[in-house]
Amino acid sequence: MERFSEYRVMWILVFFDLPTETKKDRKNYAVFRKKLLADGFNMFQFSIYVRHCPSSENADVHIQRVKRSLPEYGSVGIMCVTDKQFGDIELFYGKKTSPLPQPSMQLELF
Repeated sequence: MERFSEYRVMWILVFFDLPTETKKDRKNYAVFRKKLLADGFNMFQFSIYVRHCPSSENADVHIQRVKRSLPEYGSVGIMCVTDKQFGDIELFYGKKTSPLPQPSMQLELF
């Protein structure tokens, strides 16, 4: 069995639409975004952040962290897809295709 199967490796996508009308709203938006970044998420598009995880068990840990960081107001969606599914995404910049983001390097101790 392959250690890092494209069907076992997961990507977490977090989609959010948070209010930014007041100073407090903007602060809550910034805090939520900074917590995503601190947990290893990268911006995929505005208000869409992704994180590469070596397994669904590891993905569950990060999903729970996102849930603990949810702001009081706004809409947040969390979706998990396999590496294989993520690799099938077609991205475009205008009419030209764009490469998929590469997972960040992760250290494996054993």
